[in-house]
Amino acid sequence: MTRMADEDEMNPRMCVVSRQSFEPDQLIRFVAAPDGSVVPDLKRKLPGRGVHVEARREVVELAVKRRLFGRGLKREVQVGADLPDVVDSVLERSALGFFSLARKAGAVVTGASRVDAAVRSGAAIAVLHARDAAPDGVRKIDAARFAVAAMEETEQIPAYRPTGSGELGLAIGGDNVIHAAVLAGEAGAALVKRLEALAGYRGESTVGRASPAT
Repeated sequence: MTRMADEDEMNPRMCVVSRQSFEPDQLIRFVAAPDGSVVPDLKRKLPGRGVHVEARREVVELAVKRRLFGRGLKREVQVGADLPDVVDSVLERSALGFFSLARKAGAVVTGASRVDAAVRSGAAIAVLHARDAAPDGVRKIDAARFAVAAMEETEQIPAYRPTGSGELGLAIGGDNVIHAAVLAGEAGAALVKRLEALAGYRGESTVGRASPAT
């Protein structure tokens, strides 16, 4: 009997590398495509047997190196050495897709001054910096994050650097985006969830000062 993805979402699953159990959101499900290639199933909806790997790039790399996908899927499969990069690209596209949806829902503001105002007013739940953002601009918005956290005695809102300004701009059909603030609400929370998944996969810190562009 074929097990569908909804079963995956009901119970924690075991990472094929560490053999430890995690909640579904902490794992990436992989399935074998009809041609035998291994593909990530982020939505956990593809039919057939799946194998789970902790949602961190270094763990996916280990799964590839140790040839664990064929064992977990119980069939011969083709695993490209670029699978960790494929996962990164899929996670980034997902985040950009939700960035676009959040902007349409009015849950994103762009531009340094508007972002600074959203942070200082407490309306922002996260900020985005393009990877090619100027350090001075990042520092100014960081200062707003730190000031609000100190004033309210709370944790700083997270800062993400998912991709370049061109890609962020394309996602919302406009000019390059250097800085953006994510506002509270359902659409904003959904975006932050995808940004957190991407940052977690890459091993990037989202607290304190935003990670430098790479």
